[in-house]
Amino acid sequence: MEQPKQILARHGLRPKKDWGQNFLGDESVLEDIAAACRLSPGETVVELGAGLGHLTRALAATGAKVVAVERDRDLVKVLQEELKTLPNVRIEAANAADLDFEAVAGAPRPVVAGNLPYQLSSPILFEVLEQRTHLKRAVFLLQKEVAQRIAAPPGGREYGLLSVLLQAFAHVEVAFEVSAHRFHPPPKVDSAVAVIELLEKPRADVRDVARFTKLVKASFAQRRKTLLNSLKSGRLVEDPAQLVAALQRAGIDGTRRAETLSPAEFATLERELG
Repeated sequence: MEQPKQILARHGLRPKKDWGQNFLGDESVLEDIAAACRLSPGETVVELGAGLGHLTRALAATGAKVVAVERDRDLVKVLQEELKTLPNVRIEAANAADLDFEAVAGAPRPVVAGNLPYQLSSPILFEVLEQRTHLKRAVFLLQKEVAQRIAAPPGGREYGLLSVLLQAFAHVEVAFEVSAHRFHPPPKVDSAVAVIELLEKPRADVRDVARFTKLVKASFAQRRKTLLNSLKSGRLVEDPAQLVAALQRAGIDGTRRAETLSPAEFATLERELG
């Protein structure tokens, strides 16, 4: 497999630091990412941030239909040239952080995959949440700390807003880690592959997703405070007595801190607040 540095040189390009461009050209790692997607021949996968097409090739080798999304117009030209012989690859010039995944796939419940720029990780993860009923799974190469955070169980410092929101609707696991030296140019931190398997039946019975999200955000806004005090600051209801009553009905001690609550407990509290 031709390395990123060689492809960039052939096209007269350099990685754009402001865009967070770090290209992965390790064939074995790319094959492992494609394997984690668990694609069947003919199935559609939307690749976010296709870059120079290295992961695109690994995904195409599974026999899946690949929609390679890239917003950098310079790299779109590279992809069009480098991947022109692959009949099961379609290239789309678009912003991955503002995309209707199912619409661009042209197929129901596609898989979404990609090596995400670190600064776009959270917006894209929130997009996965927003479009969860229209996706099968998401497999992302993320900053190691982000991957560990979204897969973290309750009780630790890593467990937070995205942990709760994703785990309420998906099974999340860290498949494997990827060291920084495997990229060109090497980022300052290591990465990890996270697999987000969207559940047909959510793990938590959430009645109002917007209210649930607002509740979880308010709970983690001031982590050192007790749950009750955090929620009071978040002004979820006009009368604090309503919070106390909702916590009592949910069987949750208001002196606990947000990181100790499971997604199911947050969902119970959301229902009682409603």
